[in-house]
Amino acid sequence: MSDAVLDISGLRIALPPGSDRAYAIEGLDLSVRAGEIVCLVGESGSGKSLAASAVMRLLPAPQVRMTDGTIRFEGQDLSAVSERDMRRLRGDRMSMIFQEPMSALNPQKTVGWQIDEVLKLHTSKSRRERRAHALDMLESVHIPEPTSALNAYPHQISGGQRQRVMIAMALALSPRLVIADEPTTALDVTTQLQILKLIRELQESQGSGILFITHDFGVVAEIADRVAVLRQGELVEQGTASDILNRPQHAYTRTLIAAVPALQPAPAKTAPQGPPILSARGLNKTFAARGGFLTGRRQAVVAVRDVSFALCRGETLGIVGESGSGKTTVSRLVTRLQKSDSGAVEVDGKDMLAADRRTLKALRSDIQMVFQDPMASLNPRKRVLDLIAQGPIVHGTSPDAARDRARELLSLVELTPAAADRFPHEFSGGQRQRIGIARALAMEPKIIVADEPVSALDVSVQAQVLRLLADLRDRLSLALLFVTHDLRVAAQLCDRVAVMEKGEIVETGPTAEIFTAPRHAYTQKLLSSIPGRDWTPPTFRDDAA
Repeated sequence: MSDAVLDISGLRIALPPGSDRAYAIEGLDLSVRAGEIVCLVGESGSGKSLAASAVMRLLPAPQVRMTDGTIRFEGQDLSAVSERDMRRLRGDRMSMIFQEPMSALNPQKTVGWQIDEVLKLHTSKSRRERRAHALDMLESVHIPEPTSALNAYPHQISGGQRQRVMIAMALALSPRLVIADEPTTALDVTTQLQILKLIRELQESQGSGILFITHDFGVVAEIADRVAVLRQGELVEQGTASDILNRPQHAYTRTLIAAVPALQPAPAKTAPQGPPILSARGLNKTFAARGGFLTGRRQAVVAVRDVSFALCRGETLGIVGESGSGKTTVSRLVTRLQKSDSGAVEVDGKDMLAADRRTLKALRSDIQMVFQDPMASLNPRKRVLDLIAQGPIVHGTSPDAARDRARELLSLVELTPAAADRFPHEFSGGQRQRIGIARALAMEPKIIVADEPVSALDVSVQAQVLRLLADLRDRLSLALLFVTHDLRVAAQLCDRVAVMEKGEIVETGPTAEIFTAPRHAYTQKLLSSIPGRDWTPPTFRDDAA
């Protein structure tokens, strides 16, 4: 196609021997025109990210390699481009926003250094001009206190802020092609809307083509011009966004759309009886100013201010809010992964913060956490079976029994038995998140603190995991503290919602009440920013197909 920025024809990508199928991608034909946004959707493991990696020539060859087909960028066959010229193209004419920012960012370099590297390699700007450009990009993706973030290391900022740094780096030079691999997965709804607007502005002002990989059909409804649907490496359907979202023809597409969580909250349950299993009172946390001669000084950040809540058995409390609002910090304070400056946390009447080492070990078997970034929280040197069995073994379960239970949990989270002997890097992002959930469930806890546990999952697996969590909660009287930026998920799973802004809870109440009659202006802003809010997923008579 003459106006195609990207033209993929007959792409075939082979997987290593012993994989669940021979080809990750088989015969993919896809184009992205200048000034067009094409959304590539499909379940985790369908080959979406590998297709993106093939375009950037970042496939982990020879284990995973392109065996057939052509990929043309602005008419140029990328297979004929030298590695030196390909490096020049990356970051300048074409760029990629990766799915897991903690894996893609260098943990030993500050945010400012990493953005500066892109500008230094591809422009002739002076050091002062590059710094000003970097600050402008951080402001454009709405990172609070961009000067402080510029001097921070990746681990010192939230998951959503790390994703925004990746987006700023990718868009810094206004490339002709942007490949966005789940770029808004870790972002709250208001930032999602801002980033989608930013990408749309780039498309309109620069004529850039956007290949946008996502599992979020709300995002598809908000931004897509065309949609392509992948199933196990095969392109099953493509067309205009309106046709795919409202009149899908393939049964697989219909199944995906049917799994999109509704914005209508589930009917309210009877309020739980008895004392709370988890109580937080007056929690405060300030991260002190840090820095040095070379990196500059970061300002002190008040992450949590006077936060209190109670959670009963069999109940789910959702904590929602923008990135940087303090949600994740609260989850780490109640599990004592971080120490609060003041306040109290009680688990089943026992004070977590005052517990000695032996008592704390016992309490931690009662409260388990599912982390936001699965790749950062899973030991890359351990096989999956040992990762899941490790906790029970430490707490006295025999290794054989712990591993048998680990295999059962793999089945519960929809992973094959073969997954037990593989390492975390051999899985897709969504599959790694399921491993993290299985690891938390292995301890059979009374409380699960879940920090964005389904953010990396496609809609169908997301629906399965949410059903699993709800079933475990109801069967085992499990208490669930659920941190999420996805208000659709909160509407379906949470009995109550606490809304956080700048470290404080500004509104709390039953989910149905918060969604239908929000009182605080900030809550109203969150609800009005949900991507695809005006799109109502159609219903199908043949969903079971």
